[in-house]
Parts: sequence; C-alpha cells; structure tokens
Amino acid sequence: MDLPLYHFASGAPMWVVPAAFTLAILVLGYGGAGIRTWVAFIFVILYAVGAPVWAWIILLTTAVLFGLPPVRRQLSGAIMRVVEWMKFLPEISKTEQEAIDAGTVWIEGELFSGKPDFKRILKEKYPGLTEKEQAFMDGPVQELCDAVDDWTVYRERKLPDELWDLLKKHRLFGMIIPEQYGGHGFSASANSAVVGKISAANATLGITVMVPNSLGPAELLIHYGTDSQKEYYLPRLARHEEIPAFGLTEPLAGSDAGAISSRGEVFRGDDGELYLRLNWQKRYITLVSVATVIGLAFKLYDPDNLLGKGTDLGITCALIKTDTPGVDTSRRHDPMSVPFHNGPTTGKDVVVRLDEAIIGGREGAGLGWTMLMESLAAGRGISLPAASTYGTKMVARVASAHGVVRQQFGLSVGRFEGVEEKMAEIAGYAYILEAARRFTNGALDEGAKPAVVTAIMKYNATELFRKAINSGMDILGGNAISMGPRNALALSYINTPIGITVEGANILTRTLIVFGQGAIRSHRFILSEINALKTKDVRMFDEAFWGHIGLVVRNLFRSVILSLTRGRFSRSPISGPSASYFKKMAWASASFALLADAALFSLGGELKRKEKLTGRFADIFSWMYLGTAVLRRFEADGRRQEDIPFLRWSMDYTFARIQEGFEGIFANLRIPGLTWIIKGPLALWSRVNRFSAGPSDEIGHKVSVAIQVPGEQRDRITEGIYLPASTDRPIGRLDRAMLACVASDPVITSLRKAARAGKISRGSVQSMIREALAVSLISDEEAEAAMEADDLRNDAIQVDDFSFDEYTGQLNFSKHEREVAHTTDLK
Repeated sequence: MDLPLYHFASGAPMWVVPAAFTLAILVLGYGGAGIRTWVAFIFVILYAVGAPVWAWIILLTTAVLFGLPPVRRQLSGAIMRVVEWMKFLPEISKTEQEAIDAGTVWIEGELFSGKPDFKRILKEKYPGLTEKEQAFMDGPVQELCDAVDDWTVYRERKLPDELWDLLKKHRLFGMIIPEQYGGHGFSASANSAVVGKISAANATLGITVMVPNSLGPAELLIHYGTDSQKEYYLPRLARHEEIPAFGLTEPLAGSDAGAISSRGEVFRGDDGELYLRLNWQKRYITLVSVATVIGLAFKLYDPDNLLGKGTDLGITCALIKTDTPGVDTSRRHDPMSVPFHNGPTTGKDVVVRLDEAIIGGREGAGLGWTMLMESLAAGRGISLPAASTYGTKMVARVASAHGVVRQQFGLSVGRFEGVEEKMAEIAGYAYILEAARRFTNGALDEGAKPAVVTAIMKYNATELFRKAINSGMDILGGNAISMGPRNALALSYINTPIGITVEGANILTRTLIVFGQGAIRSHRFILSEINALKTKDVRMFDEAFWGHIGLVVRNLFRSVILSLTRGRFSRSPISGPSASYFKKMAWASASFALLADAALFSLGGELKRKEKLTGRFADIFSWMYLGTAVLRRFEADGRRQEDIPFLRWSMDYTFARIQEGFEGIFANLRIPGLTWIIKGPLALWSRVNRFSAGPSDEIGHKVSVAIQVPGEQRDRITEGIYLPASTDRPIGRLDRAMLACVASDPVITSLRKAARAGKISRGSVQSMIREALAVSLISDEEAEAAMEADDLRNDAIQVDDFSFDEYTGQLNFSKHEREVAHTTDLK
C-alpha cells in the first residue's frame, strides 16, 4: 500500500523526510506551539507513517487528557496536592506578599519571559527635561551648586546658612509636591537630574535635597494622605516651613521590617476622641536632627478594637511633630564624616490624635507596609541611581582631564595602556548608567512602579559608581589622596559606602529582591501558581501550571537553537550596529528563563535561601536590563556614528557580566540526575560558546581617546553634571588646563621632535619654548599659548599642603565648635 508520505517523497533523498519532520518540530517548539497544534502535527506524522493502533490510542488519550480542560483539571488537582505536600513553591510571608504585590511589572517581564518583545521595548519612553525643568537646572540648581564648596562643607562639618536659605528660596524640598500645593510638580526625570547634579557637586547637599523628595512624608501624603493632611502639610513642606524626616530603621529592624519594635496603641481620651500612644527607638534617620515632622513606621495595636479592625493591625505610618512631648531628636550619627544630618530618634509615651497623625486617617491604619513598598518601588529608581550616575560622569570628567594634563616621561598619562583601560571603564560605566537612568525614569514618568527594575538600578548604579570612583582614584594617584580644596575625588570616594548601604543594603538587594522577589513578580506564571495554592483554586492552578510547562518547553527549544546559532536565528527589531546585540540579548533571555525555571523546579521553596545562586541569577537579570537600556539609548540618540565605540564597549561588557553569571550557575546548580550534565557538557559548551569575553583593547582604546578629547561628545557623555564657571574649583581648573594643553600639544610635540633632531636643547618645556622662539621655530603666539598651557598644567597637578597649625586645626574641633555648627543648622 502506498502511504501518502512515501508517495509525496518518492524520488527524494532518504534524509529529506526526517529532516523535514525535525525542522517542523524545531519550528513548533521554537514558536511555542500549543497542545492542539502538537496533537495535529503528531496526527499527521502517525497518518503518514501508517502508525499502529496503539500509537493512535496514545495520541487520543493524550489529546483528551491535556486538550480538554475539564479532564485536565482532574490531573492538575492531583499535581496541585503533590506540589503543596512537597512545599515545592516558596512560602511567602505577609510582608513579602505585600512587597511582591507593590508596584507594577514593566519590561522586566519581557526579559524574564525568554522571548522579549524588543519592538515594544523600543517604543518605551526615553525622556529628557521640559523647558521649565531645564530652566530650573540652569538657574536655581546652578546657583546652589555655585554656592557650595565641597572642602568648606567637609572642614566645617555643616552646610553654610546661605545654602539653607537657597534651598528654601528655590523650594528644593518641594520638587515632587504638586504645584497646587506650592511645589514644583516635577517629573521623576527632573527629580533625578536635580539630585544628580547637586550630589556630584557636594554629597552632603545632594543627600539633604534627595531625602525630602524620595520616601518620606511628602511622598506618602501625596498618594495616601487625607485631604486635610495634604492641605495642611504639603504647602508647609514645599515652603520649607516643615523639614521632614522618615523613621523606619531600628537597631533590630533593618531589612527585616517585620521585626519593627516601635509600637503604637489606640486609646480613647477623656474627650471621647481616639489617640495614639507611641514608643519608638529609630536610627540612621536622615535629617531627623533638623526635622520638624517625622514620618514614623510602627506596629499598631488596638487592644479594645476601637477601630473595628482587630487588635493587631500591623505596620502603620504616622506624622509626628518633633516638638511633641516625649520626642527626642537631639543626637547625631557621623556617617563616614560626611556631615549631612543623620541620627537616632526616640519617643517615649508620645500622645497624638489618631485621625490627624495616621497617614490616610483611620483608613490608613495597618496599611503602612503597603504604602512603604509602593513608594519604594518607584523611589529606589530615582535618588541613589541619579547620584551614582552623575557621580560617575563627574569622575569621567575629572579623570579624562587629568589623563591629558598629567604627564610622565613626556607623555600624557591618559595614553598609557594601563590608564586607558581604567579610563574606558569609567566612560563606559557613565554611558551605561545614563542610559539606564533615563530609561527607568521614563517608566516612572508614565506612572509605572517597577519594583524589580528600581532595585536593579539601586544596586547596580551604586556598585558601578564604586568601581568608577576606585578607578578614578587610581588614575589621579597622589592628586586623589591628598585632601584639600584642590582635590576633586576624595570626598566622593569617602561618601561611596553610604549609597551602598542605604535603601536596602546591596548584598540583600541583589540576593533577595532582584531575583528572589523578582522571579515571583516578573515570571509569567509563578505568582498565579502560588496564589492558586493559597486559595485552593484548581482552575487557576491548571491554567498557570500548564502555561508554565509550555513556557519551559518553548524556552528549551529557543535556548538550544539560539545557542547553536549564537542568536542569529532570532530577529532584531532594527538594522544597523546594534542589531547583533538585540539578537544576542534574545539568546541570553531564553537561556536565563530556562535556567531560572530549572532552578525553581529543582529547588522549589529552598531557592530563596540559596542566596549565592540567586545572586548570580540577579546579576544576569540586572545586566540584561542594563544592556537593554543601552540599546534603547543608542537608538534614542539617533545611532550616532561617534557613539558606536561606547555602544560596543557597553554591550561587550554587559555580555561578559552575563557570561560570568551563567558560568557561576553552571558550576554550582545542583539538579538531581542532571547535575553532571550541567557541570560538564553544558558548562563546557558555555565556555566555548560564550556570550562575550569583554570589550577588546581596540574598543577600549577608542572609548578612552574619545573621553579625552574636549568637545561635543565628551560634553554629552558627562552631560548634566555641575561645571563651575570659576577655575578655582577642581573641575574648572582641570578643564581649563585640559583645553590649553590640547590646543598647544602640536607645538609641544614639534619642540620634542626638534630636540631629538638636535635643533634645540633638551630640557624643560619652558626652556625649549624659549630656545625655539629664539631660533624662530615657533611664533610669538605659539610660544605664549604653550607657556600658558605649561603653567596651567603645572598648576592643575599641584596638591594641597598645610602648616602644622592649619592641619591640626581643621581636624580637631572643640565641643563648643560642634555645638555652634549644630545650632546654626537648626536655625
């Protein structure tokens, strides 16, 4: 009997039919075909080969079992009971659940899916500033930066009175407060730009500005306050009549907010009104020593159930005036000798009216943790990433100027390959961070609250700035470690660990939030599976579980095919220099999603305790996001030809970090029965077929050269940082010397050639200039410019020195001097 398949393939080579079927299987798997499509495909195969009856029975049984939802749900119910019995999915505490529920899922869901929609991603906003916001940057913010002197603030350990006056005059504490309440109503992008510019000028001033415009009373009131609370507090906060602080951290409750011991009890007063009696002990509270109102997080108890919500209401947020009896804000911490106001506060039997104090009134009782998590979901993406981004751009500006100005062996140190390597890293980090900052702010401006992305930003921005400032210190050497008014980097270096520590220490942010919570929040099905188990909802579990299985199958095919083709089988949404990186990112996403599911299936609820593994997953996830932001920036900037080295350096660096994460996972992931495959063949293939070995020396050279050339591109890479008009400031002095040195470099080069040829004597630059001028090798104008450049070079590389009395006087303050400084700030 002639079967249809053999009739169709008669005369064709023997390999054609198996190849056709294999290709069809790959296409279906790669595209994520559903169960009905697979059944139809197998039906065709069985019919074509004249399959026996038992094969048709298996196909029919499979089709009924998996293709008919009422039947499949019986199987799903059994699986659900097994999963629950084995505690296969992670258990989630109440505070974890509220943290997971807070915010929204943005493009991180695409990256976690294994099949990112890059067309959608390229349509996401990448905003700049409005005319009004730019005018504020160019006017009040520039004025504020002009007025602050880094060394004076450090030496006197306080912000001068005129700076506090300027903060009030320009309403810097009211950037996020709507205009109807007297604030500026700025976008997240503007908030970020202002905080970044000020922080790069002076860390103390930057922190003082960022805190009232991030998580704190104003932010919470805007979203959750009652109308009367908004109308009273917001105008006063905008006008600086109230100075805010927010009290969350305690000696025994840092990242573990559930351990908060601060306590509030509801009671009825003699006047019949409801009151709170509060007791607390907080620490690490910024601005508390000058604050007039504290946003306080505490556990609320209602012993007599006066609110009708039970006796244990949970974490609640309230506003407490610091002049209320029982409140103590008299002490200060000393964070790395960076003199921003930060300290402890205690409250003993503090009594306040309940409806006035609790944010949101009695309806807000017990909702404090949700309020905090929703606010942090957005806030983590603004202040600290801005300070780190602009700080990195400042380091790039300083290091590149120093690289040109400072010479060794008659050559600018920036041309030495060892220095070049560090210079390229700093410039590359600046390009990456600015891309991610603007991309993230675009989402926040549109109302998104992507908790995972903002955690990625906080962690990675502060870590990259730490690397950048360390490299900058290496490049400047003695100029970087000699403290004084000429030093451009040391005070930023001292401040660096503060950003690493606050808003969630980086170690925990990486291991617990980015992937730990991120896997649950960003995965297409896991949260639904967990919720289905909680509610015993078989229908929900059925849809989520089998959808999850289908996702794993699709990503298995995608990961294998894209790995074998190095991503070439995927489609890029655009052509041009970035196209290959889009394809490679699709490959990374598929491999990441598959491995993440493998880890989740094998380790189950134990995964969140495997922090070394979750940290490596977090690294891959982070760099997929940062790399995607770079691709978005390159397109948004118009695919500038001169930026291609920055694109390539950034993406090669990105994929090298992704490769590092995968190698760590392959070496340490244990899956029963598969560990030998993961540690052996897969790990070997990953090393042979790696995503990237990092930027090449050639690309690094191009980036390093670009940042050391004065002009439009260097200005764009360092755009937005504070550039003083005065050349008495370190950056102003270095920039001026750099311009002069670059302009006179051809003359100096010709003099050295003349000296080697014996036309003039070897010697100092000044002596060669005079001799060359005497024999008419250079003109008067060239000699004057070269002389000035050499003077500026010599001036720029000088470091500060002090007499014994000056040195000891600036470091040792009497008790009386410290009290005077504190009293002045209070005023």
